[in-house]
Amino acid sequence: MPLYEVQHYITLTISQKDELAEAITKIHSTKFTTPRMFVNVHFTDTSTQRTYVGGKPLQGNHIRGTVRNGPSRTSEDWNDLTTQIHSAWNSIIGPGLPKLKRSDTAEPDTSLRSVILCGEILGGMEAGFFLPPAGGDGEWIARNWAAFRERAAQGEEEFGDLVKEVEARGLLGKEEGKEEREERELKREQARLEEMMGWGEHA
Repeated sequence: MPLYEVQHYITLTISQKDELAEAITKIHSTKFTTPRMFVNVHFTDTSTQRTYVGGKPLQGNHIRGTVRNGPSRTSEDWNDLTTQIHSAWNSIIGPGLPKLKRSDTAEPDTSLRSVILCGEILGGMEAGFFLPPAGGDGEWIARNWAAFRERAAQGEEEFGDLVKEVEARGLLGKEEGKEEREERELKREQARLEEMMGWGEHA
């Protein structure tokens, strides 16, 4: 469902690509209720492209994510996702070193310049199934569960992995963000009570 494009002007090894794709997949699928099978990661080498920042030529490394946005996913969720992806890049590729002077022979900048998330997925089909709205993964999985199991039984490895993941994570019928919303509401109610009673920071 989500599509992450890693735009890199530095050379990435196959091992680095494998690790980064796994990290992005894990981050997105565990942050939300998206099964791993539906997290897509592509790599684009931009070393031969002429790119600009502020109207001046500048090459950099970027990650663009096209995702599903909805009321169950807050700005805090997206900021946390961005932070995790940035940390994964630093761990796998390297944060880069500060440039003390400009030089034509300077080492390539390995830092990740940006992580940009765009909530543009209005609909579509993947692996033969229409995409659900953000937050509707549990209901969608339940509706297609028989078809998922049938394709797994027919020997399709990715659907076999999907069935195992759904069962292991308890994703069948799970409403995304429900626990988080309940926790936030409880904290707001506690804060209102403390303010009324003059407790805590309101004392």
